[in-house]
Amino acid sequence: MASKKHASVKRDVVTVESFFDRYGTQLELKLVAGEKGLQRIIREPTVNRPGLALAGFTRYFASKRVQVIGSAEAHFLKTLNDPDRQERYSRVLSYKIPCIVFGRNLNPDSQFLEAVERVQVPLFKTPLITMKFINLATLALEMMFAPHRTEIGSMVDIHGVGVLIKGETGIGKSESVLALIERGYSLVADDITHVTLVDEREIVGTSSELTRNHMEVRGIGIINVAAMFGVRSTRSEKRVDIVINLKTWNETDDIDRLGMEEEHTDILGIQIPKITIPVRPGRDLARLIEVAAFQMKLKTSGYNAAKELNERLIAKMGATKNP
Repeated sequence: MASKKHASVKRDVVTVESFFDRYGTQLELKLVAGEKGLQRIIREPTVNRPGLALAGFTRYFASKRVQVIGSAEAHFLKTLNDPDRQERYSRVLSYKIPCIVFGRNLNPDSQFLEAVERVQVPLFKTPLITMKFINLATLALEMMFAPHRTEIGSMVDIHGVGVLIKGETGIGKSESVLALIERGYSLVADDITHVTLVDEREIVGTSSELTRNHMEVRGIGIINVAAMFGVRSTRSEKRVDIVINLKTWNETDDIDRLGMEEEHTDILGIQIPKITIPVRPGRDLARLIEVAAFQMKLKTSGYNAAKELNERLIAKMGATKNP
């Protein structure tokens, strides 16, 4: 069961407008016609080339996807006479397609522009070659369709290990993150981390675009991390590899001191390794978090110091019993 501190898992309704607002710059999209249809819903997180539908075969037409017209489709349409071309346009546009994108900066003819305006289907064009646009747009749509939620906690990248730091308010999360940034590591998110399930196998953390590169330091206020420590001190997103839970010393009586037992926490159905670090005055939390990340990196590579020591002790006791 999810903690009460977690927002519920979300699957957003993806409209053409939200897709355009979020990825229009990256995909170099330019709205050409059909602006009134921007609220149309994209129902599948992938892209379709409507070549067969334009040729007249619509039985398996993937009409719920973003439609992309490349050189092959454009040149085919030019071989048709005006009445046939108009009929193909009308047939394809009779479906509730979300939008159409012309690749390679191809220009739709006047008949197409009139047809999309009439049925209010957004029409874009991009200078990207068709396959490159399809690959990038598919990745973008998968991110928009992926389950996501927010986690109360800060996130840093420590030598390639994505560390989500959690704990009660005032326990020292932001101070620890600041100390880690001073040591050359990168801030991903401060205080609130947005997590997304990617490919149903890994969790990716990021921050809100509004607060990206900024963090709050008690007593000082809001600071711009990138401006203060350089552009390498931040990154936009990172896979969550480990969760560090900071707890006050008197709440951690039953903690595993050897590290033999591995704890996990559930984030969007994925089990993420978790380490609880006791907090009390005088402890260097940033150093402990750094060591926990290094330990995680070693375990991922197949080395476990606690198990190695345990095996050595067992071997030693066996040698003592059988001299």
